[in-house]
Amino acid sequence: MALRPYWKGYLKLSLVTCPVQMMPATSESEKVRFHTLNRETHNRVVSHYVDAVTGKEVKEEDEVKGYQRGENDYIILEDAELENVALDSTKTIDIDVFAPHDSVEWIWLDTPYYLSPNDPVGQEAFSVIRDAMAAENMVGISRLVISRRERAVMLEARGKGIVLWTLRYGDEVRDEEPYFGAIDDAPSDSKVMPLIQQLIKKQTHHWDSKLVADPVQDRLLEIIEAKRTKTKRSPKTKASEPKATPNNVINIMDALRKSVEAENRPRKR
Repeated sequence: MALRPYWKGYLKLSLVTCPVQMMPATSESEKVRFHTLNRETHNRVVSHYVDAVTGKEVKEEDEVKGYQRGENDYIILEDAELENVALDSTKTIDIDVFAPHDSVEWIWLDTPYYLSPNDPVGQEAFSVIRDAMAAENMVGISRLVISRRERAVMLEARGKGIVLWTLRYGDEVRDEEPYFGAIDDAPSDSKVMPLIQQLIKKQTHHWDSKLVADPVQDRLLEIIEAKRTKTKRSPKTKASEPKATPNNVINIMDALRKSVEAENRPRKR
C-alpha cells in the first residue's frame, strides 16, 4: 500500500519551480509497541491532564501553552498566536544558498526525508535541479516550516531523487573541544599501528542492514509469538557470569598480538 506524502509543496530555484512531495526516509512503525492496560479487565488505561496543585482534571479547552519565566510565573500563548508564527516557507522550498557537499558536517544533520516530483509535468525541472547539484557536488540550503517550526534544511542529490535533511539549530550542537581537548595529541605508536590496521582488514565486511539489527526487538517478537500460540518454551539457560578482569593494565602490544593471532588461527567448522 502506497504511503501518503508527509508534505506537499513546491521546489523552487530562481525561476524554476516544480511540485514535489516529501516522505520520511526512516520509520519506527515496525517497532514493538505496548499499551498500558488494566490487569484485571484488560481494558486500555487512558491518561488525563490534572492540575498540579488542585489535583483536578483539566478540560481540553482549558489547556494552553505556557513559557516559564520564573517560579510559578508563565507567559501564556494562545493557539492563534502560535499559528501566526508560521512563515511563507510552509509550502515552498526556495533554494537560495548552495554549499560544497563536504562542508556540512554530519553533526548538523537531523532527520532525512525523500523528496520526489509530485506531478509528471514537473519531473524535468526536478531532474535539472538534481543533476546540477550532483554535477557541481553541491547541496542546497533552504528553510521549511515543519510542525509549526521553521527548520533550516539541506537538499542532497541522491540517485534519481533528492534527500532533504532537516538541520539542527545552532544551540543544539555542542562544541567538541571540552570533550576532546584533554586527549593526548601525540602521534600513535608506529609499532602498534600495523597491528591495528591488520585487525581492521581482518574484520572488514561489506555493509549490511543486518549489522544494525535489533536483538531486543527480535526477542520480544519471539515472546509475543510464543504467547500467541501458547506453546511452551524451555527456560533459557542462565548465562555464565564473565570472569573478573584483572586490575593490572594489559600491555597493548601483547593484546594486539593475541588478537591478530586469534584472527589468523583457522576457525573450526
